[in-house]
Amino acid sequence: MTREFEMTDLGLMRFFLGLEVRQEETGIFISQEKYAKEILKKYKMENCNPISTPMEPGAKLSKFDGGERIEASKYRSLVGSLRYLTCTRPDLSLSVGIVSRVMEEPVYTHWKALKRILRYIQGTVSLGMFYSREEDYKLIGYSDSDWCGDVDDQKSTS
Repeated sequence: MTREFEMTDLGLMRFFLGLEVRQEETGIFISQEKYAKEILKKYKMENCNPISTPMEPGAKLSKFDGGERIEASKYRSLVGSLRYLTCTRPDLSLSVGIVSRVMEEPVYTHWKALKRILRYIQGTVSLGMFYSREEDYKLIGYSDSDWCGDVDDQKSTS
């Protein structure tokens, strides 16, 4: 290809579409640490106290939660940012999916749930996905039925 096209070897890939890529002999690690820190900074949560779970255990958000309404565009912007972060952080998928359900008319309790996710990210900012080079690894998945746990439309989350 170098005979046909003018090109330069820049070495191993380090960044791609906002993803940080670290290539090692054992595999490839992909994260969005810089992006996560930018989200925390944008929402003034870079010095918050970290927590160990993205949502309170057993918490249920409803579209019909009463309370003070908050600015919907700010809420949607944060949810969109978190959705992009789930590309390398599957641990956030469930909680971000739950807060996404109430984007039409968010209230203060929904905003608190988003802030909790940010506090979780603060404590786990360096997490990402590791793709191993091993040929005989096993993919193991877990599932937990919640038996119509959505309080608004009685659909199962799983």
